[in-house]
Amino acid sequence: MPVTSIVVAGTNGKGSTCAMLESILLAGGYRVGCYTSPHLVRFNERARLNGEPVSDAQLVSQFEAIEAALQDTPLTWFEFTTLAILRLFQHAPLDVVVLEVGLGGRLDAVNLVDADCSIVTCIDIDHVEYLGDTREKIGWEKAHVFRPNRPAICTDPVPPESLVNHAKAIGADLWLFGRDFNYSGDRQQWGYGGRGQRRNSLAYPALRGANQLLNASGVLAVLESLRNTLPVSAQAVRQGFASVELPGRFQVLAGRPTVVLDVAHNPHAAAHLAANLDNMGFFPETYAVIGMLADKDIDATIAHLRKRVDHWICVDLQGPRAAKAEDVAQRLRAAGIQPGHGEDAIRTIECSESPRSGLALARSRADENDRIVVFGSFLTVADVLASRSNRGS
Repeated sequence: MPVTSIVVAGTNGKGSTCAMLESILLAGGYRVGCYTSPHLVRFNERARLNGEPVSDAQLVSQFEAIEAALQDTPLTWFEFTTLAILRLFQHAPLDVVVLEVGLGGRLDAVNLVDADCSIVTCIDIDHVEYLGDTREKIGWEKAHVFRPNRPAICTDPVPPESLVNHAKAIGADLWLFGRDFNYSGDRQQWGYGGRGQRRNSLAYPALRGANQLLNASGVLAVLESLRNTLPVSAQAVRQGFASVELPGRFQVLAGRPTVVLDVAHNPHAAAHLAANLDNMGFFPETYAVIGMLADKDIDATIAHLRKRVDHWICVDLQGPRAAKAEDVAQRLRAAGIQPGHGEDAIRTIECSESPRSGLALARSRADENDRIVVFGSFLTVADVLASRSNRGS
């Protein structure tokens, strides 16, 4: 059978969507290749064959093949690695590949794949220097992963007109959330309704967060649109949702105090993080370990969390794009967080040299019933996960 390709684009929710698609398809007995980015700890995380990260040897052989074939052809780092991983998938015995767009859609290396089905998740302002500074401009860029006469899924509840218009102009089979598919549920279970398929009495996905049902409904829309070529049983759907894993997306670590890791790095993701924190129940005090890149909207991201955090620990990140910890601290003060005054009397702002040292500082300050939230960038969460991996915990 020919390999079926699914391309996933969007501002937030791409990683969760890929993880759920992969988990359900594996539970359904399919041989699955999955390409995602960025990685958290090891590059090998970006390419998985049947749920397992590829080996160093597999990657090196593909890098060598691409380098020999292209010789002096200039490519970006992402283009080179994307070609290598696509070649790896091409030579593996697979039934389906799930491919996450790196940035945007129209000019992204992943978009060279003529996808059998494409999905665009929620759209918000990010990477403005490349994609534009409005949802309409960004939606137009992302809509270019759609293909004529093929399923084009969009889970954004209010999709930009530019996305809808582009899909219509090229003759894509556009599936819109709220029109072509939806979900409903209570605290115990939820259900999906599509164009011609219903899935009822579903347990909540193992991925935490109130926004995951929106992502999960998009996943089921993808599977409904492809059900003639990739039929999936109700049991596979249940098993896939129950077993899905994705580090760094509202990941709660074992032990006390409670530690939450979240790669939220833009205002839209920060709003979801804030809602998820609200749903966790009462904690006497909340500590935030925040490290961000300078080209992100730091002020708007902080605004969503400022009322939910009592103590801020700003950390330095590695790389030329990183915002300095003291710069983030200044943004907090500019946002009106003034420790020792008025309603901010109990609040504190400190700086630390790295996410892992920031987390250690937060642990030393927090009581066992308090909460620590590590967020702001993939790099922030990655440093904490790497430190845990290095000590074998």
